[in-house]
Amino acid sequence: MKPGMESKTRFAVILAGGKGERFWPLSRQKQPKQLLSLFGKGSFLQETVDRVLPLVPRENILVITNVDQESAVRKQLPQLPRSNIIGEPCGRDTCAAVTLGAAVAGARCANGVIAFLPADHVIPERRKFQRVLADCYAVAGRGRVIVTIGITPTEAATGYGYIRVGSPLPAPPGTKRLGTPFYKAERFVEKPNAELAAQYVASGDYRWNAGMFVFSFVTIAEALSMHQPEMAETCRRWFTAAGTSKLSKVLQQDYPNIRKISIDYAVMERAQNVVVAAGDFAWDDVGSWNALHRHFPSDNSGNCVRGDVVQLDAARNLVFDFRKKQRGVIAILGVRDSVIVCTDDAVLVANKNQTQRIKELVARLGQSDNHRRFL
Repeated sequence: MKPGMESKTRFAVILAGGKGERFWPLSRQKQPKQLLSLFGKGSFLQETVDRVLPLVPRENILVITNVDQESAVRKQLPQLPRSNIIGEPCGRDTCAAVTLGAAVAGARCANGVIAFLPADHVIPERRKFQRVLADCYAVAGRGRVIVTIGITPTEAATGYGYIRVGSPLPAPPGTKRLGTPFYKAERFVEKPNAELAAQYVASGDYRWNAGMFVFSFVTIAEALSMHQPEMAETCRRWFTAAGTSKLSKVLQQDYPNIRKISIDYAVMERAQNVVVAAGDFAWDDVGSWNALHRHFPSDNSGNCVRGDVVQLDAARNLVFDFRKKQRGVIAILGVRDSVIVCTDDAVLVANKNQTQRIKELVARLGQSDNHRRFL
């Protein structure tokens, strides 16, 4: 392969179709978590794009979002070609999004190798991540395997799926050994209870499933044909329409009838050619407000605050003030283990043990004509 040709066959598809529920009231349907800037100058989405730019040409970075957020995504990523930002007419989970990204990338380069990356993760060790991702591209380009990045667990977390891995795989004959260890995926496990999670971590045989995948277009086309034949037929239609003015119309016709299913259930848990790359870098999917305790300092009582906050006899709280108009003091008294978030038009007060139910709360807002405007 000529110098520089390798990167031209690499694609990155950023999955950015979240609804903006888990970080309500700061996140909304038109400004979900991936479009927020919580830890630096850039949003989660902008940081994700920046992380892959050294490995993937700008013209080969695609973003799959939804039509409601398409305009906001374009505004955040003006450097990407307009045709690289694609809005789904409605949400149909990750299998549809992955298939769409694969079809568009495959139409541009039939022998392309594609990384699928969530838009809302925090990866502070950027160079380590890039080294692992580069090795994933190499392995996925050598043969018809599906590569997933498995994060080394740092705690018995119950909010993540796990992957049981086998022994490290040897390098294929005649190929250079890569710096990243790879393993055969033996079993995918959904979010376990605390006891099982502790067993998984103690065994050393499990990795967190971070939802990051790398495979060639040929590989995913074959996997869909084998495990999801209806989706494979849809992929062929999108492949034909990609790069033309017909794609938007085809998507509008197809999407309402697509079965909602994740790529994990649809393909990963069925396929026998899945290998796991050792994701030995710092990683956090920041899945709820509680996760911010890991990224911001706390006072002597364990309170993590942003804004003008006065506390008395309060402990282990997360208090964030995002108001821009008439911002004033927030005073908390005798409050324990709570999340308090203020925006210009809404306030969230929740027990930290209940933050995973914020989606239910947002759904309740949507049932009221008076409150639907806060979604």
